[in-house]
Amino acid sequence: MQEVKQFFLRHFIIAPVSAASWFTMIFAAGINPFAATGLMIAIYLGGNFTIKQVQLSSNVKQLGMSRSEYKHIQHQITEAKGKIKQLNSLYGQVRSVQAFKQVYEMNNLARRILTIVRKNPAKFYHVEKFFYSHLDSAVELTSKYAMLVNQPLKDQEIRIALQHTRETLTDVNKQLEQDLRGALATDIEQLQLELDYVDVTMKNNKPLLDMKGDFRNDRK
Repeated sequence: MQEVKQFFLRHFIIAPVSAASWFTMIFAAGINPFAATGLMIAIYLGGNFTIKQVQLSSNVKQLGMSRSEYKHIQHQITEAKGKIKQLNSLYGQVRSVQAFKQVYEMNNLARRILTIVRKNPAKFYHVEKFFYSHLDSAVELTSKYAMLVNQPLKDQEIRIALQHTRETLTDVNKQLEQDLRGALATDIEQLQLELDYVDVTMKNNKPLLDMKGDFRNDRK
């Protein structure tokens, strides 16, 4: 969401500047329209790049990480999006209700994890195995299952392989569930701290409220 906001902000800033520059070059400086258009495009691209770098520096500073770390995480997010898209494309190939349900659950878990990390890149370090291993396993095993289940020949060996793959997909599903818990762990801890704080605050204020009530009774 932040990336989308920053994208529109960049173009919202640079578009009027580029347009104003184009009119100035043509009507005030008398520059040829073709040359002015070329300069306007250069201003637009250069301004967009400059603002993007400023936004990147701001993001990195807020997250407390280096540019290389941030770029690496963004690269992993981009790759994960492609893998999830590949996983999503296998729905119609699995043919089994059980396998379809597994693919649906894995796809749902993967999307939720990716959304969390996109919103807070620092969460990447809580779910590194998801990006480096677990998501790959989900895609590879689902592809293998889809390939096997679509074979015209269904001998005992293929049936055993299909059963083993379904069981392994169940294990991968559990790994993704653990990854999601890891991504949410700090949020749950923070929420618990806030609840504890509110609970303690209410308990500390309760005697004061009771005393005020007693004072009112005494006045009567």
